[in-house]
Amino acid sequence: MATPTQHAVYVYGIVPSDVTFEEEPTGVGSPPSPVRLVRHRDVAALISDVDVSGPLGTPEDLLIHEELLDASAAAAPVLPMRFGAVVANEDVVIAELIEPHYEEFAKALRELEGCQEFIVKGRYVEGTILQEILTEDPRAADLAAQTRDTDPMTNRDEQIELGEVINERLADKRAQDTRVLDDALADCASASVIRPPTDEFDAVHSAFLVKASDSDQLVCAVQELADDWDGRAELRIVGPVAAYDFVGTPQPTEEG
Repeated sequence: MATPTQHAVYVYGIVPSDVTFEEEPTGVGSPPSPVRLVRHRDVAALISDVDVSGPLGTPEDLLIHEELLDASAAAAPVLPMRFGAVVANEDVVIAELIEPHYEEFAKALRELEGCQEFIVKGRYVEGTILQEILTEDPRAADLAAQTRDTDPMTNRDEQIELGEVINERLADKRAQDTRVLDDALADCASASVIRPPTDEFDAVHSAFLVKASDSDQLVCAVQELADDWDGRAELRIVGPVAAYDFVGTPQPTEEG
């Protein structure tokens, strides 16, 4: 017997009420529904209908959620909701989400007007950065010499200590290089947030809030730094994306 359809509303984020779509996007869930706006004064929520009797929250849904918010952020300020925010209907969106937080949302949208978030991520070239550490740290060099071309079981303590020293030096270099990145972007970024590393060889991982008119300046500054670090660390820019790192959006009570 087929499971009865149970409709609810999925909330992606908060935007100005005058936002329009060049092409009507579709949202999460299977089958997906068109994304639309539910408006209250000059604030609106990006929503779509979902069937909560089926699975929701798949990796594909997460990708759609992020892509929709990032595409919207390229054209207008967006206050993202966390992935998986589901409520009963449009009335709940207005009564329990937008109305109680209207002033907060309106203020945050004004502050984000004309701004975009970019993420700069860098990864050390493993061989280069390890050689840099061994050159600069006598203890690391001594431990590396003791453990080179030997049976790991005979000098296990030295192997462990070497790993600890290298991890400490990597953390020191990450902090130093993050400061270098912040300084390089100081003239074009109005705010920055350091994100946690996702890999031991991450060199930098920071989010920057910039005026859309300054985005080319950010790209040029990152490229100059990438040239300086050529062969030592590889940099890439992600964005513009929704300002996940610079807003704290109240979340609706989930349906369930």
